[in-house]
Amino acid sequence: MTEPIKAPADPASRWILLGMRQVLSAPALILVVAHLGFAGLAREAGVTWTEATFMVATIWALPANLILLGAVTAGLSLAATALAVGLSSLRMMPMVIALLPDLRGPGTRRSTLLFLSHFVAVTAWVVALDKLPGVPRAHRTHFFGGFAITLTVVNTTAVAFAFNLMGQLPALATGALAFFTPVYFLTSLYGSARELSGRLALLTGLLAIPLAHWLTPGFDILVAGVVGGVVAYAIGRWKAASGGVE
Repeated sequence: MTEPIKAPADPASRWILLGMRQVLSAPALILVVAHLGFAGLAREAGVTWTEATFMVATIWALPANLILLGAVTAGLSLAATALAVGLSSLRMMPMVIALLPDLRGPGTRRSTLLFLSHFVAVTAWVVALDKLPGVPRAHRTHFFGGFAITLTVVNTTAVAFAFNLMGQLPALATGALAFFTPVYFLTSLYGSARELSGRLALLTGLLAIPLAHWLTPGFDILVAGVVGGVVAYAIGRWKAASGGVE
């Protein structure tokens, strides 16, 4: 259980700084490395560095940005691209709905919560679940805002620098950076799984990918995800029925 952090003498500014320090945590650093890989993918897709950094700052969801790059590369229409990116971002809605009540403190304005909701993504979700219980409720928006906004600025800046340095790196180094993108997703999903069934779903889905790719090459990830989720749910129900503890 997270140990409560002692309130400093200057609450607002100090709690913002404590939140900013979480950028040095493992999930945040992995996300930065993943965005270095995104910079290489964006360069290969033919977008400019200003467009790539704008995507990071405004969409602020690496899967949605990757989908946008794929749509640009495939030459999809604006409507189809917007629909694909929007559907990808819908997965953030349950995170926002679950997290905002924990962020709300005495006197917290609705506009503040709406502003902070833009920065809710997988990494912010993982860090918030771990750290917010130890933060006084009156300062949770300060803490989360300090972390999430700083994380967005750091990754946007990292993409800008990496994009312009990619041409000077060997192809092997660029490929290695791009490899960190799937590593980021796997580690984040594993870290955010609070129960055994979530981790089991991830493992089962990974094992199902080769067979799904052989059977349905165009829908392999979707099929593997559904199979993994159904198997994990069935096992969880079976354990609950048999009196097991998950």
